[in-house]
Amino acid sequence: MQSTMTSETLTRDERSMSDREAIEKLIRDLYTARVRGDLAAVYEKFTPSARFQIAGASHSTPVAVTADGAAEYRPLLAIMIKTFKLSDEEIMTLLIDGPKAAVHWRAKIFSRLTGTTVVTELVDMIEIREGRIGSYTEFFAPR
Repeated sequence: MQSTMTSETLTRDERSMSDREAIEKLIRDLYTARVRGDLAAVYEKFTPSARFQIAGASHSTPVAVTADGAAEYRPLLAIMIKTFKLSDEEIMTLLIDGPKAAVHWRAKIFSRLTGTTVVTELVDMIEIREGRIGSYTEFFAPR
């Protein structure tokens, strides 16, 4: 006898675990694509209407950027990925609560502008909509 399982036959806990696993995979795939510098793979993780924000301080100046929708966030992501090369990325904490996630991570960030590498700690607040990132806010501080 062959059994078929639909989302209607899954229990709430099973759906929550399935959703959580999908969100965790999406997030981990995003960071992997960023470290690889794979712009197309990064783009596909976001909804077309996503809000993308960055706030932090470099050693010399504060940074605050907001982009609403693909027309604004795509150029921003392209500049970021072309300017900053990430390595030694480590997710230190990943919390998922329903469609929201918080990620505390660290990476070495090499600036192609200055030629320097800085170990940086980051905290990302992410909201998932329709299986993709609908809101992404990143806070960072060099160590």
